[in-house]
Amino acid sequence: MPEDGRRYELADGWLTELPGDFWHDHAAERLKEILKEAARHADADMHVAGIPQDVTTPAGVRKPDVFVVSRDVARNALESRTRRTYYGPDLLLVGEVVSPRTGSEVNDRVTKVNEYAAVGIPHYWLVDLEPRPRLTLLELTESGYRMVRKVKAGESFSTEAPFPVGFDPARLSEME
Repeated sequence: MPEDGRRYELADGWLTELPGDFWHDHAAERLKEILKEAARHADADMHVAGIPQDVTTPAGVRKPDVFVVSRDVARNALESRTRRTYYGPDLLLVGEVVSPRTGSEVNDRVTKVNEYAAVGIPHYWLVDLEPRPRLTLLELTESGYRMVRKVKAGESFSTEAPFPVGFDPARLSEME
């Protein structure tokens, strides 16, 4: 992939530049922090990561905004020192912050939903920031993802998978 300071994904032979702006990157970082805090609190043997790490799927190379893998998988990836850090089936949860009105929005809402389901990633979360933060939780079934819940800013939710976590999506746009 080009080393020009931009972020790219490779899917089905096409190199696609990933959009990113302050609010997108801030929300992704906040989600990562919230998940890391919850994993620590639950004493879960999990690793929370995201961009710039690569995830290989049959369609190509993705850079999820946030993802969760077991600590053993993370340790093995670190020890192997490969540029391809993780395989899609290693992921337990993927979170993507949607950039509205971009090609990335279609990728996050359609292409990646099908791609991540095909490799067996159990949980897929979509974060929308406009007009206020909201979270759509998808869970893998035999026939693909099904929506489990939509949560908007001002509402709290909790889930047990991949470890106990709960929060109000408004936290994704808060400054510390």
